[in-house]
Amino acid sequence: MSQQQQTEVDDRGHGFVKALGSVDALFIGFGAMIGFGWVVLTGEWLSGAGTMGAILAFVVGGIIMCFVGTVYSEMVAAMPHAGGEHNYLIRAMGPRVSLFGSWAITGGYISVVMFEAVAVPKTALYLFPNLEHIKLWTIADSDVYLTWALVGTVTAIIIAWINIRGVKLASLVQTFVVSFLIIVAFLLLAGGLTGGEAANAEPLFTGGGAGFIAVVAVVPFLFVGFDVIPQSAEEIKLPPAKIGKLVVVSVFMAIAFYVIIIWMTSLAMPASELATHDLVTADALAAMFNSAFWGKLVIAGGLAGIITSWNAFLMGSSRLMWAMAVAGMIPAWFGKLHPKYRTPVNSIIFIGILSALAPFLGSAALGWIVDAGSPAIVIAYFLVSVGFIILRKREPAMDRPLRIGGKGNGGMIIGIISAVLTLALFILYLPITPYSAQLAWQSWAMFGLWLAVGIVFMFRLPTGVKAGPNAENELLAKVKSLRKK
Repeated sequence: MSQQQQTEVDDRGHGFVKALGSVDALFIGFGAMIGFGWVVLTGEWLSGAGTMGAILAFVVGGIIMCFVGTVYSEMVAAMPHAGGEHNYLIRAMGPRVSLFGSWAITGGYISVVMFEAVAVPKTALYLFPNLEHIKLWTIADSDVYLTWALVGTVTAIIIAWINIRGVKLASLVQTFVVSFLIIVAFLLLAGGLTGGEAANAEPLFTGGGAGFIAVVAVVPFLFVGFDVIPQSAEEIKLPPAKIGKLVVVSVFMAIAFYVIIIWMTSLAMPASELATHDLVTADALAAMFNSAFWGKLVIAGGLAGIITSWNAFLMGSSRLMWAMAVAGMIPAWFGKLHPKYRTPVNSIIFIGILSALAPFLGSAALGWIVDAGSPAIVIAYFLVSVGFIILRKREPAMDRPLRIGGKGNGGMIIGIISAVLTLALFILYLPITPYSAQLAWQSWAMFGLWLAVGIVFMFRLPTGVKAGPNAENELLAKVKSLRKK
């Protein structure tokens, strides 16, 4: 490390380099939430719930995420350490709950990374129609071609390499690409206001309650990302309170982005034509400006969204796996830092391999991966909300540089609302009501397999470690003692 890096290593001695400023951190959180879904899924949202139905679903989902983000803002300010959820849950509810919640959201993060790995070749096919050569197999009526899959695999290798090289390089890429993404959003806004037709937004509502619920169900997957900021807290050179505020700001930015995309896309063409377009947002801008160039620009924005989301979640998931490994919860191999770049190299390699293999499942995997990751993400949000409530009750004197809700019970009310809303959101995934989200068996299989591995790790932990500020040190001491036997 350089002399400057040595002076900026975090105070817990973990060896991370504090290299991120406020814009870097904000763009990591916002960029994580703006992946590729807005390019490929907007038509489904509009067809399923109508223009206002889809917008309302995102506002409602965004409000839920605002409550969760507010809870996170206090937690990250109080515990600004790499691993986010791992730190909050082990202090509030002990090692086993911490492992379960951290493992769940790690699976959610990895599902986003795998989604983007499949989305890259799907996007490239729009720009290069002759991309498909050397057919390998067919999965769920989706043909998989070697040349198509290799586009995603090579991109996975490149992004993993960027992340191994250091957080500053990764954040520079993130800042540049998010800036371009914001420009594309403003172009779509300009196109809708100048070339759109208000009549095209009809019907404002369709699909009834089921259509609305179907859109709300994908919101956790699309909004997950603000919580990547806490994962990188030890690499952000800002006061803890300011880090917490950036979490909430990033959520509001994402709500505004998605509302603009849905609204402007709806103005471009009648609802009856939506089903005839594979990438409806791109075709919408092309139609409004009457030029194919603008559609390709949106696809470029979609690629930008893929890179920002992929990059951020690879950062977040690798830090979470590192935190669990350092605490002795999962194999120590995942806790290795690169000797030169001070990044969790083995965790990045592991996640990079999963993302490199994902394209070989074909484009059908996009829907499966989204639905597998969403409930895992919500589980973690619910547990963090409950952990917030417990810490407010059990440790009222804990140092909280950012205390939400003021000095009274406002914070507790926010925490309870967050817990109730996230629990309700999880129930939507269970096939127990006529309005439940309909998840494919492949999604349940992915979800169940990942959690099963986490449960195995959970029950291998030594017993007798109570929740509290010293829980991680006590757990690590017991783990080391058992390994010596």
